[in-house]
Amino acid sequence: MGSIFRSESMTLCQLFLSSEGSYNCVSEIGEIGLVQFRDLNPDVNAFQRKFVHEVRRCDEMERQLRYLEKEMQKDSVPILDTGENPEAPQPREMVDLEATFEKLENELREVNANAETLKKNALELTELKHVLNITQHFFKEQEAHSPIHLDQQDSEPNSSITQNLLPAEEGKGSVQLGFVAGVATRERMPMFERMLWRVCRGNVFVRQAEILEPLEDPVTGDQVHKIVFLIFFQGEQLKNKVKKICDGCRATTYPCPETSKERKDMGQGVRGRLDDLNIVLNQTTAHRHRVLAAAAKHLRTWFIKVRKIKAIYHTLNMFNLDVTNKCLIAECWIPYADLGRIQEALRKGTDKSGTSVQPILNRMETSVKPPTFHRTNKFTRGFQTLVDNYGVASYREVNPALYTTTTFPFLFAVMFGDAGHGFIMLLFAGWMVLREKALIASKMSGEIWNIFFGGRYILLLMGLFSIYTGTIYNDIFSKSFNIFGSNWHMGHNATVKNLSFTEALTLDPYYRDEYIGDPYPFGFDPIWQVSINKIAFQNSYKMKISIIIGVVHMLFGVILSVVNQAFFMNTLSFVFEFIPQMIFMLGLFGYLCIMVFHKWIHYGSGPEFSVAYGSSCAPSVLITFIDMVLLKSEEPLPGCNQWMYDGQYTVQVVLLILCVICVPIMLIPKPFVLRSRHNAKMRAQSHLATIHEEEMGETSDAHEEEEEFEFSEVFIEQAIHTIEYVLGTVSHTASYLRLWALSLAHAQLSEVVWNMVMKIGLSQSSNVVGSIMLFLIFAAWACLTVSILILMEGLSAFLHTLRLHWVEFQSKFYKGEGYAFAPLTFKHIISGEEEE
Repeated sequence: MGSIFRSESMTLCQLFLSSEGSYNCVSEIGEIGLVQFRDLNPDVNAFQRKFVHEVRRCDEMERQLRYLEKEMQKDSVPILDTGENPEAPQPREMVDLEATFEKLENELREVNANAETLKKNALELTELKHVLNITQHFFKEQEAHSPIHLDQQDSEPNSSITQNLLPAEEGKGSVQLGFVAGVATRERMPMFERMLWRVCRGNVFVRQAEILEPLEDPVTGDQVHKIVFLIFFQGEQLKNKVKKICDGCRATTYPCPETSKERKDMGQGVRGRLDDLNIVLNQTTAHRHRVLAAAAKHLRTWFIKVRKIKAIYHTLNMFNLDVTNKCLIAECWIPYADLGRIQEALRKGTDKSGTSVQPILNRMETSVKPPTFHRTNKFTRGFQTLVDNYGVASYREVNPALYTTTTFPFLFAVMFGDAGHGFIMLLFAGWMVLREKALIASKMSGEIWNIFFGGRYILLLMGLFSIYTGTIYNDIFSKSFNIFGSNWHMGHNATVKNLSFTEALTLDPYYRDEYIGDPYPFGFDPIWQVSINKIAFQNSYKMKISIIIGVVHMLFGVILSVVNQAFFMNTLSFVFEFIPQMIFMLGLFGYLCIMVFHKWIHYGSGPEFSVAYGSSCAPSVLITFIDMVLLKSEEPLPGCNQWMYDGQYTVQVVLLILCVICVPIMLIPKPFVLRSRHNAKMRAQSHLATIHEEEMGETSDAHEEEEEFEFSEVFIEQAIHTIEYVLGTVSHTASYLRLWALSLAHAQLSEVVWNMVMKIGLSQSSNVVGSIMLFLIFAAWACLTVSILILMEGLSAFLHTLRLHWVEFQSKFYKGEGYAFAPLTFKHIISGEEEE
């Protein structure tokens, strides 16, 4: 409780470690995670520090492990995660780890290179097999056709004339033709044909056939579609041109015999070699899989060990070496309450290293501002993150996160007041809370998911509070529940029977049930759901409630400022800031809230109220407040009282005068008192220096640096603070009206979605078609409810709530000028994140 209310008390310590025991001591400190080391070598280049060689070795081992991880992901080899947290290895174990990783990497690279070579050979043999098969099939088709002569005038690429070409050895024509067979990718084939046509001027003929199954690229592993082509030509000159075009278009040519027998013999040889190659390739792949599977059992443990070593040496690089190079000197921030744990960890690390030199931990006096450290658990961590995103609390300043755990979900629920939508949010948050261990173990990635899961307890409370406020509003998916029965009397002729035939009615508060007479037990009466003046009534209620909640919230922030002033013994701020701020806030907006309650209590409708305190004479609180500031008084209506109570005008004038007086009190005295204190301090220091010089008998030219004090800067800062508070009090109070506006918008949008979607489905007939339509319309209504009313409206209400806390609430007492405590800890390494 103390740490979340106010940051931990920190102390700056100097640590002396022996060279032999420094590694193990830092390792034990990292396991605890409560020490933040200062860099004592800020001007030394990272490549010139003592342990840079060890850090580079760790980088190289990390690279090798990432290579292994990438190869495992390629083969879909599962990486075993036992949740084990191994200790940081000893420095001498780094050699064994390096040897193991290097052996695995070399073995994998060798296996991969062999597999790639085998795949390339297999691809070439597969392509050659298809070339021989397609060529053989083509020439068989030509045996039943008579050959034709070459006609250069009418031939085109892919013309049917190419279907009747045979070389001289196979055909019986008079033209002697040669041919080239090969394989090209499907994407390059059109360009390849155009190039052949243009360069050879139409003197070649192309026959092509697509390979049905895609072939695997041995380098990238992608599936590629390829086409076998046959190019017929006449003469040696065209042959050279065709081969050059094939090379330029990255088409692979293969030797293809011209006789059918030679092609058959070659095809049999290719198939035999391909079978042998596939056997070897399968054995290579199985060996690769076995290597990766064996490494996958230890990969996570290896990652943790290497990163722990790297974090330790990175920390040791921030230490100073003494002149003998036998001792390391460090400075660190430690929570005062944990000094005993740190000393115990240092002793444990010394015993592990086997050295007899014990570490020395000395507390230091310093004027440096310590870091801010709040101890959080899984419940408070999300709320602390909300506050820290605005600004980390100054050292020992009151932490708003403690109060945010209640005020944040409550203000959100005031805007998001729907019990149905809140219940859906509660179910989602409850599922994340109940299954948090399994969800953490699954290591689900994604920025949006991480945001939701990190704020699961915030969502849980937001859902609970939304159910509460939705029950008060009696709003569940824009409908109301009549649990206790309505207590309204609808007039002399209105009954429950004929009310069902009435589209809407106007409720008059004058009428009430003479037998019941009591208000609805909890929340709004359900009869308001069918009332024409529902919005007018709810607007008035929600607007006043928003102002009251806002004033109470801001007053609480001002009260928290006095807690800071008392802790830091700032009497000056208490007298000239807190007291006038409270008077100003209570004199204006506190009085406004009192007037609201006074009106609710003393004015009403019904026979028990006189005419002067009836609904027709009820004054507008807003107009009364404006008249108070302008010192005006309105003429009353006939039969009505001019004032809400006796002496009202006098009270308002006194309050207004007090509020006006508070402004110069906040502005003027504090800068002058600070200047007076500074001058007195300077005179005292000068007097002491004079006495010291007289006693020493000599004059010293070295004077201590005097603290600078600029009265103009202090006065301007105080003026800005005063103006900001006075104007901010007005604007911030008006800003809380967003509670009313967002609540109204959410209720009306929910009602629109119901009336325009779900109401249509409920009006369908009860036959099969109507049931199907109702099912589809309900699905549409559910999608709109989740996507718009819960996600979008929920995000809008969340952002407005965040603004109310950051600006309206925290500005009253919270400076947020600190910096976060960043200790050396291995927790991030265990969870899979790298240590910075």
